[in-house]
Amino acid sequence: MLRCYIGIGSNLNDPVTQVRQAFRALSDLPDTSLVAQSPLYSNPPLGPQDQPNYVNAVAELSTALSPQALLVKLLEVELQAGRDRAKGIHWGPRVLDLDLLVYSDLIVFEPNLKVPHPGIAHRSFVLLPLFDIAPQLDIPGVGALAQLVERTSPDELCRIE
Repeated sequence: MLRCYIGIGSNLNDPVTQVRQAFRALSDLPDTSLVAQSPLYSNPPLGPQDQPNYVNAVAELSTALSPQALLVKLLEVELQAGRDRAKGIHWGPRVLDLDLLVYSDLIVFEPNLKVPHPGIAHRSFVLLPLFDIAPQLDIPGVGALAQLVERTSPDELCRIE
């Protein structure tokens, strides 16, 4: 079983409920267990500003699934929640967004999967919830999470639970 971290975000259809349901869905994945879940945070959208604020969190999983197999399961959870990636706007509103942030000590660079997540070092809405549950984490090819958190500006991030 390997440790991995999943970023969770929502800004449609009661985002707090969507994030809570995502935690439950992640805990039900085959050959996987939910180890920890971060507090929830609210923040303005990364992309177009004419959309509701997001609710974000991070889940820590222990899994026997490969990174690709886990990605397939994450996309299934998104689809079950009502997200259709084919119809979405890049950085637009979404009912659920699940991102594989870190997978053990692996670096994956494939057309449909990049791990660690390419934007991880610059997104306070990922770094702070990740730090809440894994403060000692060293992100492969990126560096110590604690140092990344020191360089972020959490000004627009608000812990909601």
